[in-house]
Amino acid sequence: MPGQYLTFALPVGDTNTQVPGGQGTLTRCYSLSERPEPSHYRVTIKRLSAPADKPDVAPGISSNHFHARVQVGSLLNVKAPSGRFTIDRNPDVPAVLVAGGIGITPMMSMLRWCLAEQPARTIHMYYGLRHGHEHAFKQQLAQLADSHPRFHLTIAYSRPGDADVAGRDYHHAGHVDIDLLRRTLPHGHHQFYVCGPAAMMESLVPALADWGVADKDIHFEAFGPASVRLSRATAADSGLAPSVALEVRLSRSARTLTWDGQDQSLLEFAERHSVEVESGCRSGSCGSCETRLISGTVHYANKPDHDVAPGHCLLCVGTPQSALVLQA
Repeated sequence: MPGQYLTFALPVGDTNTQVPGGQGTLTRCYSLSERPEPSHYRVTIKRLSAPADKPDVAPGISSNHFHARVQVGSLLNVKAPSGRFTIDRNPDVPAVLVAGGIGITPMMSMLRWCLAEQPARTIHMYYGLRHGHEHAFKQQLAQLADSHPRFHLTIAYSRPGDADVAGRDYHHAGHVDIDLLRRTLPHGHHQFYVCGPAAMMESLVPALADWGVADKDIHFEAFGPASVRLSRATAADSGLAPSVALEVRLSRSARTLTWDGQDQSLLEFAERHSVEVESGCRSGSCGSCETRLISGTVHYANKPDHDVAPGHCLLCVGTPQSALVLQA
């Protein structure tokens, strides 16, 4: 379905694909960037280099594996498409697609499906980037906007480069935020689809709810870890008690630790205490970190995409709501 992703298991342990420990597989999820086609799947992967200001940080293992090693004839270990971040098929409700950075990929799947299957549907797309060097699908988006009068495209650069020209390369200098949406969207009922980096997700999604958009009309998927809630309610308001010390016993590691609320998830908590846990997407999608929950209750701020097996939990998006015993 438009908006879903593929989960890849990549070989590790050779000189070109290294992870801590150097064994097993590396699991990563990549959104489909084309409308559903019976003959092929397409994913679009941004190659991640070490940050310019942090040259000692390792470059993206998975993205560099794809760019350096995968070519015509390569065999890939991949699960079938999955994920609940899919577009509603009601053509009478205008869709607002909001993307940040490489979060454009599932939006391209939704957009191309809508233009092919529902050409009379009104589509608004807001795409936020730092500058033109990061502008994915630039020509394709411009051509689609020119040829489909009901597709309205707004490009925002937060830090335009010297070669970036307003009106030609982008329409708005700044971020895609609630003020931009309120100024430019026509009045009426819309369904919002938001995908991008954590900072964008954690600010824009609750802002839409505060604006009065119904929960059922807000759909989102974070690329990487993000703490996204549909309102600005605090953790205490939602029934959580992150400041309360809770005992977390890890049976396989034979360790008993204290959860003090300073970590965003049980995965971060385990990693901070040097407990090895398999992980992949870090956003509740791939299921790599699924762990048996022997006792206790784990809370999810948002329902994970992965169907968690009975008696198990996902560490990457879960936090303890009581004392826990985990098989980890």
